Amino acid sequence: MNEKSASYQSWLESFASEHGATAGTVHLQQGDDLFLVAALNIPPPLMAAVQHVPHGKGMAGLAQVRKQPVQTCNLKEDTSSDIKPGAKAVDARAAVAIPVLDATGRVRAVVGIAFTEEGSLAAERETSLMAAASRLPIADG
Repeated sequence: MNEKSASYQSWLESFASEHGATAGTVHLQQGDDLFLVAALNIPPPLMAAVQHVPHGKGMAGLAQVRKQPVQTCNLKEDTSSDIKPGAKAVDARAAVAIPVLDATGRVRAVVGIAFTEEGSLAAERETSLMAAASRLPIADG
């Protein structure tokens, strides 16, 4: 793990702990796609699948395109096309993918977190999570 990845990993662990999440990811936008730079409690088979997220695919890709959080009440039981089958391997229920925008509204990253409890996140909590995720430090280069 390089220094930049270690920094993102540390940030993700703190973010997840602060918000009561049991699992999470940080993807940085590079070109049109998203690339994994940190992961917490993501099963090994899923790690390979989430290293590179094509534009608009899965929860992270949808958050990237919509520039709005994308959530599910239950990762394991969601049947919508928003949730990819591999995500069901995460030992969690409610989950949200949060776009991190720069000052011009361009997506810089997507932070994903998942919780043990099932259910929708209230709009206020979603807004609070988006504000907290916006503090993700983005290293240049």
